[in-house]
Amino acid sequence: MELPRYKVLRNKLRSQILSGEFSPGVLLPSENELSAEHEINRMTVRQALNELVNEGLITKKKGKGSVVLASRKTLGLLSFKGFSEVVGGTECSVKNIYLKQPVISEWQQPFFYTLSKEELSAQCIAIERLRIAADDPIMLEHTFIPNIDVPDFGQNLEKNGSLFNTLELNYQIRILNVSQDIRAIEAPDEVVMPLSVTRKAPILHIYRKYGTSRPGFYIYSSLYCNTGNYTIGNNF
Repeated sequence: MELPRYKVLRNKLRSQILSGEFSPGVLLPSENELSAEHEINRMTVRQALNELVNEGLITKKKGKGSVVLASRKTLGLLSFKGFSEVVGGTECSVKNIYLKQPVISEWQQPFFYTLSKEELSAQCIAIERLRIAADDPIMLEHTFIPNIDVPDFGQNLEKNGSLFNTLELNYQIRILNVSQDIRAIEAPDEVVMPLSVTRKAPILHIYRKYGTSRPGFYIYSSLYCNTGNYTIGNNF
């Protein structure tokens, strides 16, 4: 059976990238150039390029075009250690941008884990952060902490920078373990701009429940991970 024309182009470009004909950092020919060269319309060219974006072989830069990516690096983000500790231990620089400062609020309903009556009545401290490695937005993180005996949490977090360090230094709460549910999804609208991905691009969505040294006290997170330039892995 004859392949669709976009797949023919995708396969050819993929071969040129993997063989080194198009090296990392190089701009691919423009959509117009590829359309003329292969005698196909621009929508077909764009479909082929989107396939290469989804495979992590190229990225689209606004105002520039399609850029070939280097081989993807692995970040150990499945660990229950903090983002800064995991990524900071690599050659990548780390930056956190607070999209939503710590604020006491009602729990989201429905919530992604079952909450106790004490947790529900106490409300939660909600935080939204964008986690960046080497100038690439890697993770959009929504974290929920029970508002139970953690006074002045926002002020202490601002001083320490690290959520896990703040819990341990100021409240003697250590993270002991994590259970997590991971699934591949299409990027929803609300993560497109923060993670610099196209709408419906494949991303990882991770729900986490952290066990702590304080009995009955759990930390919850909903994470959206952009794996375009990095794989998300761990050694266990």
